[in-house]
Order: sequence, then C-alpha cells, then structure tokens
Amino acid sequence: MDTTVAPGARVLIRDEEWLVRRVDPSSDGGDLLICDGVSELVRGRSAQFLTRLEERVDVLDPAKTELVADDSNAFNASMLYIESVLRRNLPNDQAIRLGHRAVMNLVPYQLDPALQALAQPRQRILIADATGLGKTLEAGILATELIQRGRGARILVITLKSMLTQFQKEFWSRFSIPLVRLDSTGLAAVRNRIPANHNPFNFYDRTIISIDTLKNNLEYRNYLENAWWDIIIIDECHNVAARAQESGLSRRARLARLLSTRSDTLMLLSATPHDGSARSFASLMSLLDPTAISDPDDYTPEDYRDKGLVIRRFKKDIRDQVERDFKDRITSVHRAQATPAEEQGFEALLEIPFTQAGKRQSGRQHELQRVGAQKGLFSSPAAALQSARSRMATLARRAEQTADERAEHEALENFVARLQSIDAAGFSKYQRLLVLLRDTDYAWSPSHADDRLVIFSERIETLHFLQQHLRADLRLKENEVGVLHGGLGDTEQQALVERFGRSEDPIRVLLCSDVASEGLNLHYFSHRLIHFDLPWSLMVFQQRNGRIDRYGQTKQPLITYLLTETAVERIRGDLRILEVLQQKDERANRDLGDPSAFMNLHDPDLEARKVSELMAEGTAAEVVAEQLEHEATQPSEGEGDWLLQFFNGAAEAAPSPLDQIKPMPSLFADDYAFAKTALEELGRARPIAQLSFDDGQRTLSLTAPADLKQRLRQIPREAIADNDRYVLSANAERVADAIERARQAKSEEQSWPAVHYLWPQHPIVEWLRDRVLTHFGRHSAPVIRSPQLAEGERAFVLMGLIPNRKGQPLLVDWQVAVLKGDASIMLEPFTTFSERAQLRAGTLPNPGKPLDAAVLQHDLRRAVAHMQQHMRERQQHFAADMAERLRSTLANLKRLQDKQIEQLELRLEHQGGLQSLVQGKRAQRESQIRKVFDDYEVWVRDTLQTEPHPHLQVLAAVCR
Repeated sequence: MDTTVAPGARVLIRDEEWLVRRVDPSSDGGDLLICDGVSELVRGRSAQFLTRLEERVDVLDPAKTELVADDSNAFNASMLYIESVLRRNLPNDQAIRLGHRAVMNLVPYQLDPALQALAQPRQRILIADATGLGKTLEAGILATELIQRGRGARILVITLKSMLTQFQKEFWSRFSIPLVRLDSTGLAAVRNRIPANHNPFNFYDRTIISIDTLKNNLEYRNYLENAWWDIIIIDECHNVAARAQESGLSRRARLARLLSTRSDTLMLLSATPHDGSARSFASLMSLLDPTAISDPDDYTPEDYRDKGLVIRRFKKDIRDQVERDFKDRITSVHRAQATPAEEQGFEALLEIPFTQAGKRQSGRQHELQRVGAQKGLFSSPAAALQSARSRMATLARRAEQTADERAEHEALENFVARLQSIDAAGFSKYQRLLVLLRDTDYAWSPSHADDRLVIFSERIETLHFLQQHLRADLRLKENEVGVLHGGLGDTEQQALVERFGRSEDPIRVLLCSDVASEGLNLHYFSHRLIHFDLPWSLMVFQQRNGRIDRYGQTKQPLITYLLTETAVERIRGDLRILEVLQQKDERANRDLGDPSAFMNLHDPDLEARKVSELMAEGTAAEVVAEQLEHEATQPSEGEGDWLLQFFNGAAEAAPSPLDQIKPMPSLFADDYAFAKTALEELGRARPIAQLSFDDGQRTLSLTAPADLKQRLRQIPREAIADNDRYVLSANAERVADAIERARQAKSEEQSWPAVHYLWPQHPIVEWLRDRVLTHFGRHSAPVIRSPQLAEGERAFVLMGLIPNRKGQPLLVDWQVAVLKGDASIMLEPFTTFSERAQLRAGTLPNPGKPLDAAVLQHDLRRAVAHMQQHMRERQQHFAADMAERLRSTLANLKRLQDKQIEQLELRLEHQGGLQSLVQGKRAQRESQIRKVFDDYEVWVRDTLQTEPHPHLQVLAAVCR
C-alpha cells in the first residue's frame, strides 16, 4: 500500500468499511492502523491492521458517498455525526483549543509552555519553572493540545518513584489522561496479563514508570528500543543530565538519551535544570534537539535561543497573576541555647585528631573531616553517634593501627560517650521544637486534620529520633507520625504521600528526609514546615519550602527554622554560616527568584561541598554573606552566569496567553448536551447502557457496556469502577470538589475521584464520539433539511485534509459547497453556513418528509469535484510554503552538521596523539554526527512534506 492514510479516513479493508482512529508507525516500515468498524458486520468492533500485510487498503471515494435520510428527532444523529468529525479534526495551528478547560484554576502563565512548544515544528521543550509553579499542570496542558491534534495517543512518563501516584492522579483527575502505573505492583500485574517476552510498553498506550526501575532493569532497555511513543515526559530531568565532574554518562543519562530518540514530542521538567556547567545544560538541550549544540563545552545561548527549547519563570515573574493562588510565606527563626551536655559534645568533637592514611595531618583535610562529623551533630546527637561509630568501625578494621589512629579512636570513644549523655531532655533543639508545638500562639493541634506538620531533616537517624520522642511527648499514636526517606520502596513512598494528602487519615506529622524535597505535593492539608536542621545548600532550602509554598496552597505558609546557640566559638561561627544561607534564601524568595544565584553552582551537592570548605577554612559568617551577595549582584564569566542570564532575560512583549485561546466551533451547547444526546440517540432502537441524567448538575451516570469496558482497561486500575458504573459531570467545580473529597478519603480505594470530568478528552466521551461516527453505516452521510435555505438551494458539508508523510493532519479545511438553482458551485466557510442554516443541535425540527436523493447524489459528484480542486490549490500553496520551510530547515541542518564536524577537527587537533588513533576517533565521531543529522533529516522530511492527494470526506447534505 503506497497511499498514506490519515486518522479520520474511511477505508475498505477485507471488504469491510472501517474508520481509521489512529495511525502508528510499525517496525516493518509500514503503518499500524487502529480502526473502528462501520459496515454492518463489523460495527461496534475495533481492529488493528498492518498495511504491509494487507493486500488492499482502499480509501473510499467521497463522490460515491451514499446520502441517506436522517429520521432522528431534530436531526440529532446528523448533528452528532458532524460534531464528532469536528472534534476529531482540530486544525494543526498554534492556538490553545482545550487545555485551558482542564480541572484547574487557570493562570495565564501556565499556557506559555504549550504556546511556545506549539509554535515549533517539533514539540520538544524544557519547562524549568521554579518550584511550586505547576510544571505538571503545564505539561498536562501541552499534552492535551497534542492529543486533540492526534499526536498524543501513546505517552510515557518518567518520574521519581515517590511521585508516581501523584503525577498519575494529576493527569487523570484534571486532564482525563490515563497513565498505567508500572511500579513494582503494576509491573507484576502486567507480566501476569501478557505472554512471556511481549513488550509491556506496547500492551498499554500510556504508562508512567520510575527512572530507577528502568535504569536498574536491563530487560527494559530492549523493550524501550522497540517501542515508540507520541509523547515522552521526563520529570525532575536534572537527574538525567550529565554532570560536570563526571567523565562519562551515568546510567540515567544514557537511558534519557535512548528515550529522546523514541518519540516526536519530549517534555523535560525541572526547577533546577543544570548544575551550572555548560556540559550539563548541553546534555539536556541535546535530548531535545541533538543538532542544536555543536560543542557541549563551547556554546552560547544564541545556539538554541530561537528554537523555543526552554522556558523558565520564577515566582517574582508571575506574582501579578497569582496573588490569589500564592500567599506570601511567613518565616521565623527559633533559637535554642545549647545545654551543658551539648557544649561538652561540641568540645569533644573539636578535640578529635582525625587521621588520613594512618597519620594526623593538620590543615584543610583535617578540617573537612571535622566539618563532616560536625554536620551530623548539627542535625542531632543520634546522627552524630551513627557517624562516629561508623568511623570507629573503619579504624577497628585496620590490621595494625598507627599511634595516630589509636589516638583518634580514643577521642572518638570520648565523643561517643559525650553524645550518649545527651538525652531528649538535654537536646536543646528538640526541646525548643516541643515548646513551639505547644505554644498557643503557634496554634498547632494534632486534633485538626487539616493542619498537619512537615518536618525536614537531612539525617535518617534524626528522623527516627523525632518519630520515637514526638509520639511519646505529644501523645501521638503510631499511625499519626510518618517517616519518609529514600530507603523506602516505591509503593511505600507513594502510599505514605497519599496518606498525608487524605484528611480522614490519622497521620498528623510527616518527618521527611530530602528525598521528599523534590516534586511532592504536601500542601493539601499542611501549611506548616519546620527545618529541624538547616540544609547546607540554598537549592535544598528552595526544594524543601516548595513542598508547601506552592501553587494551590490556600493558607499562608509558615516556615520555621530551628537553630542552636553555643558558647563554643568555632561551632558558633559555623552555625552562623548556615543562618546566612537561610537569610539568603529569604532574599531570593523575595527579590531574585533563584537562590542558586548566590553560589552559581546549581547543584545541591556542590553547594554543600562549598559550604563545608568555607567552614573548614574558618571563613567568618560576615565574609560569607558578603561573598554570596557579591556573587548574586555582580556579573561573572562563569558558565552558570550566562545560563541564568538567558533564563532570566526579559521577555519580549507578547500577546496575553488568554488571547491565544480559540475554542473549536460546536453544534452543541456544551459537552453534557453532546453526551446526553449521543447516549439517547445511540440507544433509540435498543438501549446501549443503563443511564441516568441530572440536567441541573450537568451530570450523567452510565453502566459501561462490553466494548466500553474493553477501552477502559487502559485507565488507572484504581479509577475502574467495581460495578462498572461511572458518573461524569461537565461542571469542573463539581469535579474539583470530588478530587478534594477523594484526597480526604479514609482508604486508598476511595482516594480517586468518584466523579469524572465530562469533556472531550475523557475516554468515555471519546468512546461516544467514535460510536456516533459509525452510526450511519457504510460509506454514507445524512441529509438535513433546513427551512433557512432558499428554495432550490442545496449544500454539502465537506472536510478537506492535507496530511504529512506520517498521516498527521497538517491542514484541515471545512467548507460547504452551495448550489442555488443551476448556478455554479460556491464554497462557503462552514462556520458561516452553519449559522445561516441554523445547524445547531435541537434547533431544526425534522419534518420527516420523503427524500428523493437522486438529484442530491448527482450534485454531490459536482460538489466533491469542486472541493477537490479547491483542496488541490490549497495543497499546492501549502506544499510550496512547507517546501520553503523544508529547504530552510535542511540548509540550517547542513550548516549545523558542518559546524559540528569542524568542532570535531579542532578538538582532535588540540588533543593530539597517534595518527591512527586520531583517525579512528574521527571516523567514529563523524559517523555518530552524520547518523544524528540523517535521522533528523528523515523526521523533518516526513513531518514537513505533504501527501500529493488531499483527503476529502462528505459529512452531510443540506436542503430545504
């Protein structure tokens, strides 16, 4: 089969008529057609056909469409049919068509990533908005727009294991995008359902899986290499970026590189998108566009500025839009005077003669070891005790200890003894925490389910200490305190986060390590966050605080820092450095937006290492404050500086994103009217489902029939109704209330909203749309009577479609061929004609007059011929425009390829070495470069080159 088939086409395969719902590339070089049966024998059935295996796939001749009478009330069947085709064929433009209607309090800035991506030929973008601005929602809007354009049938989401359920719920409950969760439980379920050696990623169209599950399982690499998606989303993508200090690529980075080749659309999400190095940022840019940067160690923002690959905003940038959705945080610092036992512990720490290679050597290395041990003590005696015992065990394993090592061991024993003498009563910071929690001015009570505490600590030993003592001192039950850390399994982490988001759950306090500082939504029933120990990284401050200080927080966030005050001068100075970090984070939140600007390191580990070095060098806190302020306010030549300058550059004046919203024209009052009319019409002869309607609430209920149940196997298993009864509402506020009620449910089974969103993207509404499209039978279209037409006037509603080589519609044109008497045919835009003829659901009474279709059938051939000529002319102009765009793109690709090879020659010349080795490196790298550009050129040609013959479909005939 040589003809490209586009979604929406009617085809004849094996002597039966089918409606093409989707076209996917197949591994044999042909296409996989996913079709719904239209003719009598296959109506109501779905099938898949490989074009390379079928002898004939014939696209039906629109001129031979049989015009049939519509006997439905108010021509409902015809209106439903036209509406369904309208919904299936959105223009391939840059407007927002549906994403703005998701279940969310839309803020204009959230449309910008979708608008920026839709303006590009290939939707590949890094959404790098600051913590808490709603990157998941922004990704959902773009995904919705692509789905509606027929470019989002298969989706893969990669995220952290702790965020699998959260991301899955957001996409399902707010956007009706079903993602099957492939965590440890989900993978086991899939393996039980599919034959051995079958690809699980082909079993489900839309899945979500953790990056660690993929990187740790070599079996899945082969599955990934043999699967293709329309959209891939990598959440917290900084985890897959190359690192400046690493010579090679990590397994995560190699996995991301593979994934970047397995879809047209790629979305990367991260609030911290690079580690400050050119190489790190270049690695993410190369995932989006491997041709953009010729040398990852030597490039400027101009290399990719015009490609629309990055969007980044901070809270300060959009503050005028979010006054209602973002409350300014209130921060407070609570100080605790160290007890005598703690002071002795500090002094004992300073007396430890740390050794390296068996010898004690004063200086920088010794001080770094001291600072490392000090970091645990700044968290808690329990954390310091674990570190000291670990060091003692290391020394004890030595076959023969040196005198210096024995001295260190003896000092460590004294340190351990001092630590063991610090009980809960003598732990000043913990006692200060208790005072705070019992303070009537702080007004926290564990009896209030909607006022929960998030307490962060870097060390797991501290978390366990807090878990044990808070339960006892606050008289909390075991299930009222949870501990979230990286040692938990994926399902354990997800379950704990879910519990914290349900008001009926008894949990009141969530103790978190920094595994919870990335991406998690902890703000639903919590506006209080306490830093039991202060982070050593400004980026971690931002990440921690962003768990409750984020989009959707309805109360004013209360951020509390606990600090210890000591008389031991060296310890006091180092604690003051941490306090300086806290103050700079506040300044960043208020003025700068990005706290990493103070160090320009852009990596939490590097920032913590820098702080350790400052402490080891004995730098005064006041000097640290001056250095950080200078770094933030003075331009520098560092790599991170120009990256941030690019991110934070003032945007050019642009129209309001709200002005780019262009809803599709519709024949129905709303989605509820469409769904109700469709269900009633499809069940006119024989009920297709048990139904009930509530017009006041714009809500319907139905029991899924067999073919719908088959489709719903692709939605999250928790969203599948036990009794197959589903409730859908077109009222977004009611759905939002259902989401909140589900979040407050007592059990996991009830934590998914019971009310679904009735809008075009819900699988049940898509099922209705596809059922309606096959209502009139084989190769036929309805005839509508409108008294608004003149006597003798006839009209034919036609849709023309120009696809690219992939079968994706590039141009959709709705026209009505109008004939008045014997005059020549005129084309009238569909929107104009539908208003003139009052083609609106429920407005045209059906007189039920007998239909003489012979004249209309004769006129149809003329109308189709006229429309075909119109579409050929449009195709020629459109193809010429696309050809010019193609020539420009290919010329740019050639320039970039030559630049990369030129850079390769310069790099090899600089490196030197044996000529034979240089030639081998050159040949290998040139081969890689040419393959990247060849693959990209194939994609460009397949995407921008149009098929020579436009597709045409007859939707209806209209007469008086």
